[in-house]
Amino acid sequence: MMAGPAENVIGAARRLIANLIDTGETRLRLAVVEWEAERERLLTLLLLAGAGLIMLSFAIGMLLLLIVVMYWDENRLQAIAICAGALFVIAAGLILAARRVARRRKLMAATLRHLEHDRDALRPDHE
Repeated sequence: MMAGPAENVIGAARRLIANLIDTGETRLRLAVVEWEAERERLLTLLLLAGAGLIMLSFAIGMLLLLIVVMYWDENRLQAIAICAGALFVIAAGLILAARRVARRRKLMAATLRHLEHDRDALRPDHE
């Protein structure tokens, strides 16, 4: 038995809705996978950076103490000033490095790219 035009339209609408739901589910799964990977990467980055900063702080502190003690009798103020200047330079370098790392990655970039592709494909002027 042949389907009438109304049944064809209803069937096409059902298939379209099913495809939209499938596409939405796929994009949501991709977003969840990306979010979990990003969360894991950020946690690892924070742990490593924290441990590294603690060790760097101890090392710099010991180096500065050594320099000040070495020059305590003759030029203690100059030694302290040079150590403070070195700390400012190191802090500036670390801030610039942190800014570079923060700009490097965009959260859920693949999901956003796929959603943009889907939106472009659904536009009426796209053929």
